[in-house]
Amino acid sequence: MRQAELVILIVVSALTGYGCKKQEGQVKPNKQYKIAFCSERDGDVEIYVMDADGSEQKNLTNNPAIDGEPSWSPDGTKIAFVSARDGNWEIYIMNADGSDQKDLTNDPAYDGFPRWSPDSTKLAFVSNRDGNNEIYVMNADGGEQKNLTNTATAEEGHPQWTPDGTKIGFVSRRQSRIRIPFLWEGSQRAEIYVMNSDGSRKRRLTNTGHDRSPVWSPVPLPTEEK
Repeated sequence: MRQAELVILIVVSALTGYGCKKQEGQVKPNKQYKIAFCSERDGDVEIYVMDADGSEQKNLTNNPAIDGEPSWSPDGTKIAFVSARDGNWEIYIMNADGSDQKDLTNDPAYDGFPRWSPDSTKLAFVSNRDGNNEIYVMNADGGEQKNLTNTATAEEGHPQWTPDGTKIGFVSRRQSRIRIPFLWEGSQRAEIYVMNSDGSRKRRLTNTGHDRSPVWSPVPLPTEEK
């Protein structure tokens, strides 16, 4: 290549960005992951959302009461959260942009720890409306609220759906007579259980008295050969 042509090619590449990495100031992709989080920057706990690079931080709840425990629906269209704006802890839902905030539980007791089913149609949650903490399930619009554990002498919490939506793992103190208000904040004599998503076939998985916070693997993993 002649020297004059090489100089022209270098100048054109510099002007057009051809062959270069993305430069600052270029337009972001139309879609990217977002992060919901809690912040006290405005004087009380609110739910915010931001882009994955930390930009476009926005207050979604903007309410003088405490709002927390954000949980994205798997389809990305909704965020469930807990709020004390009506005088007690309730589970709310809103669109991913913060619009159309609705109280789903509307009960004078504590309701919290919302966890979405994989198909975004249901929410498992914890409530003490029957006198002690139990695992409940409801439709995403708040309908058909049902007590799944129904153990009057025990405390239960930490519901976690399997990725296929057929089962729910949870923590229970049904082997202990000691009761505390918030099981998931740390206690003794806790065990991990599993049940079908309709509440049937409950089974204890651990037996140490010191187990909590179950989390399912996203895919089946190889088991160890014995």
